[in-house]
Amino acid sequence: FVLYWMISNRRLEWNFSLQHAVEQANRLNKPLVILEALRCDYRWSSDRMHTFIIQGMVDNQKDAQEKSICYYPYIEPRKGHGKGLLQALSQRACLVVTDYFPCFFLPQMVRAALKVVDVRLDSVDSNGIYPLAHANRDFTTAASFRRHLQKSILPFIQDLPKPNPLADLKNRAVSLEDIQERWPATSPSQRLADGLATLPIDHSVPAVSKRGGRETAKRVAREFISSKIDRYHSDRNRLEKGAASGLSPYFHFGHLSVHELVSHIVKKENWSVKSVAPRPNGSREGWWGMSKGAEALMDELITWRELGYVFCHRHLDDYDKLSSLPEWAKKTIAEHKDDVRPVTYTLQELEAAQTHDPVWNSAQRQLLREGIIHNYMRMLWGKKIYEWSKSAEEARNNLIELNNKYAIDGRNPNSYSGIFWIMGRFDRAWGPVRPVMGKLRYMSSDSTRRKLKTKAYEARYKPDAQIRLFEKLDS
Repeated sequence: FVLYWMISNRRLEWNFSLQHAVEQANRLNKPLVILEALRCDYRWSSDRMHTFIIQGMVDNQKDAQEKSICYYPYIEPRKGHGKGLLQALSQRACLVVTDYFPCFFLPQMVRAALKVVDVRLDSVDSNGIYPLAHANRDFTTAASFRRHLQKSILPFIQDLPKPNPLADLKNRAVSLEDIQERWPATSPSQRLADGLATLPIDHSVPAVSKRGGRETAKRVAREFISSKIDRYHSDRNRLEKGAASGLSPYFHFGHLSVHELVSHIVKKENWSVKSVAPRPNGSREGWWGMSKGAEALMDELITWRELGYVFCHRHLDDYDKLSSLPEWAKKTIAEHKDDVRPVTYTLQELEAAQTHDPVWNSAQRQLLREGIIHNYMRMLWGKKIYEWSKSAEEARNNLIELNNKYAIDGRNPNSYSGIFWIMGRFDRAWGPVRPVMGKLRYMSSDSTRRKLKTKAYEARYKPDAQIRLFEKLDS
């Protein structure tokens, strides 16, 4: 058989990796096996992340059963139990296909797999519209990447993956009984019903109310297209009745494809390549020839999102290090490293939202409770962590730890774009020069409170009773 080792595109539709696996299975006249495994010892593994992923596995199993596909879900019950599974499957495979994802531990995991997989292993990029292999240089700003895209993106936006690649699969008969005797397939729905308490993961980070999975992702996307996209350009940063899409967790875990959402936008806008401006102009508005809301979303989906993917792809070894910052940022950080901080907080104080700033505390509590932070508030959240940390390196560590531990869209190229934007990536030098921040862009809670009218937001994410008691006793 051909083995599709699904590690980041966790869906059975709109998936170039799966499409390639089906095409190769048909070429070789072999059946297809889809392995979706979930290990227990990845960094920041918790009830929150596991639940979201397993909810996606529930949907995938149902979809595979309806399509008569050999889908093999495996949730590792204890550390090391899954060792050897990929090797055992590959020994019976004629080809292994997997997903290329330029972030977190996945590139290292695939490199390690090359040592135990004796057949050809194809790693396929289905991350976004612009193929990562086509990026032959770094892009320092969104504007520079946007100008590049406007010269090169049109052929790729006309070459989207098939909505249902499994419909083309010719040979579906395969048995894995001998392998499953050693590594029993997991029932994702039963695993959720039984709870996650027996798994060796972090149980202090609870699951969130937002459900993971393909079905929820499609519903949220439909609702966004029908009711929010027309005001996305004007209302996405509003705290109340805003127009943010809420789709980033589904993109991160692969439950939704950017190609799929772009296809919906193209259909809604009745768009064709003839609609674009005659010449690339680098502008955020007007080039696509779409409505303002759709153009704003296309810029977020393709320019900003894929800018981060390209950077991580080209900087696999240092995308999460200060050494990857632009020279002007490293210079201003060095010049202000000894500046006296107005206040500093430990990671534990930040994590517990125990700062003097009620606006910042509200953003942190949203992260703790919901696994997300409102788009604009996340920028303020990061800027203040930098300002309140003893050094840029400590700020980096705090930002990565808090974001990746609690955010359901964390551990993603976009996460690292946001974290390192705080310290100058994809930005420019700003004036006036300030203590601590130097030429880094400055943000204040007072200006945020005035701009976004945060009163209702602060009330919604006020401390719970236990934390209020703690604050009273501490004071």
